[in-house]
Parts: sequence; structure tokens; C-alpha cells
Amino acid sequence: MSRVISKFLLKLLGWRIDEELFLTEKKAVAIMAPHTSNWDFFLAKMAFDVVGLKVGFLIKKEAFFFPFAGWLKREGGIPVDRRKKTDLVNQIVERMDSEEEFIIAITPEGTRSPVKYWKKGFYSIAVKANLPIFIGYIDYKRKVGGIAKVMYPTGNMQKDFEEIVAFYKTITPRHPEKYIKAPKLR
Repeated sequence: MSRVISKFLLKLLGWRIDEELFLTEKKAVAIMAPHTSNWDFFLAKMAFDVVGLKVGFLIKKEAFFFPFAGWLKREGGIPVDRRKKTDLVNQIVERMDSEEEFIIAITPEGTRSPVKYWKKGFYSIAVKANLPIFIGYIDYKRKVGGIAKVMYPTGNMQKDFEEIVAFYKTITPRHPEKYIKAPKLR
């Protein structure tokens, strides 16, 4: 979708995008949380369009069916087979290494259902590819979304994760009952 259309649709829906953070990184891992609704994807996609970032995103392979498959791929969709163990982290790192510009958006919960554990793939990708992590959000209470900060992983996953989780405690998801505010890493 174009920047103009995304900006128009977000305004029509009463949303605004926080564009204060000036991003110069050409490669990064963007995490988007909390993820409790299908709307999260569409709002995040439009938000990235508004700030001018072309973003790839992981999405379950079941979503790639006619007539949506072509659109999802054009918009940066990368199908994930959740039933098979794949080497997805290394595949993404290889893609990061081979492209001049690539930002991958990941929902660490991996599902819209309530989870006690976040998947650590986003962190592993950032560390292996030596990339920053964009802390992205969509706050339904304030109807605002954006990138709150850029984190450079220290290598101390638990410490970095605690900082990330602390930020997300301030964000209101579309379905608060589906979000556990004190997730752990798995």
C-alpha cells in the first residue's frame, strides 16, 4: 500500500503514527507487540508504510491462499510452517546478509492467543546478524502506533528482554484479556 493511502486510512480510523524517532538503519529486526488481533497486522503494515519503511514479515503459511497469497508476498510476507522445525533464524540471517536493506517484523508471541512465553527468534536474529531491534507498538487505548525505541542487543538476553517487557506493560492491546503482561522467554 502507498504511504498516502495508509496515512489516509489511519486518519479515517482515528489512528496516528508517532514519527518522532528518526530511523536511519537499513537493516533491523522490528518486534511488534502485543499481538492479540488480526487488526494488529493491518495497522502495523500501514504504520510502516507511513514512516517509509519497507518491511518483511513472518506469517503462518495458511494465510497464503488465493486471492491473498500474491498480495501478501508483494507486501513482504514470508510464509512460516509452524508445524515443522525449520532453520528459520538462520534463513532470515542469510537473507539479511544478502540484501542491502531489509527490516523483518516479528510478533514475539507467535500467535494472537494468550501465551506465557515469547519466542526468542527475534533476539537470535538480531544478535547473529548484528542488528538493532526496533521496539514497535500499537496502543489501542491511545490509538497510536510507532517505533518506541531502537535497542542494540547487549548479548545478555534476559536483561534485554526484561527491558522490552517493561515497555510493553504500558501498551494496551485490542484484546487485553489475550495478553499476558509478564511473559517469559522460551
